[in-house]
Amino acid sequence: MDKLLLAGFILFHASIHASFVSPRPPAVAGAPAWPFDLGRSWLLTPMGLGRQAARRVGIALLALTLVGLALGALVLVGLLPVGLWVPPTVLGAIASLGLLVIFFHPWLVLGVAIDVALLWGVLVYGRTP
Repeated sequence: MDKLLLAGFILFHASIHASFVSPRPPAVAGAPAWPFDLGRSWLLTPMGLGRQAARRVGIALLALTLVGLALGALVLVGLLPVGLWVPPTVLGAIASLGLLVIFFHPWLVLGVAIDVALLWGVLVYGRTP
């Protein structure tokens, strides 16, 4: 049961990243800014990357995040061999961390903490399914 909960949590964490490419909700006066914006990067914009190039970087990181974490979740539920746990899970967590850091918004801190905890659990603690 623990593996199913962890797999669900990892899939939920990965799916939240799809907000970067989902339609933005209508702006409301006095409401906070939408945190998932691939056109606004504190890192890529000063480096001279345009909005479209930054968006391409973000979409590539999003794809790696979704695929890596989905494969890791499939290992947890027993649909893929345990030997495949570390590479896709680490790839997904690093891509997610990169996406959240490059397109940082203060609301994304929890996602950064989840990625760091996942990487620590897999790489330092050696946690395998």
